[in-house]
Amino acid sequence: MATPSVVVLDYGFGNVRSAVRALTRVGATVELTADLDAAMAADGLLVPGVGAFAAVMAGLRAVRGDQVIDRRLAGGRPVLGICVGMQVLFAEGVEHGVQAEGLAQWPGVVDRLEADVVPHMGWSRVEPPEGSVLFDGLADERFYFVHSYAARTFPLSDQRRPGPVAAPLVTWAEHGDRFVAAVENGPLAATQFHPEKSGDAGAQLLERWVSTLT
Repeated sequence: MATPSVVVLDYGFGNVRSAVRALTRVGATVELTADLDAAMAADGLLVPGVGAFAAVMAGLRAVRGDQVIDRRLAGGRPVLGICVGMQVLFAEGVEHGVQAEGLAQWPGVVDRLEADVVPHMGWSRVEPPEGSVLFDGLADERFYFVHSYAARTFPLSDQRRPGPVAAPLVTWAEHGDRFVAAVENGPLAATQFHPEKSGDAGAQLLERWVSTLT
């Protein structure tokens, strides 16, 4: 069986080296690059992200990462977003009163957490839905979060889609109020937490994602 290939998109934002190491440990052949042909050809594309929503979007557009993500998903090619790499998949982000357009793969707004202590930094449990592939056997584990903003609603989860298209599977967590911790939506998956920094549980989640690429 061929080893799954993964490109970690290198656009200037994210803990890219730790992501490369984590994916390599779970059996993927990993390349860190902004090359569009490589990003399109890989079995999986990982989109990291650290920093402000608007800056991450500008970095993605500068290397045409927005186009690569869109084209991959249109062809059913897997994409995994992490932290702000997940947030930019929503329609918009609002930070310090400034609104920025996201990739709009999902409707919804990313805004500041309503909590006594922000940022949310540390290990937290999550609430995965029935049928989750990424969290199979991991429902009681903790994952490592570092963020001040999140999507606190997920409109599509309340819809009952007709026909064969399944609704997204949404995993929730709490810090002050509930927020989206992860989404599994056909070829598109994302986590608000950092699986590459989440010890054995994070490694198992990445291994499950890599296993879906073959």
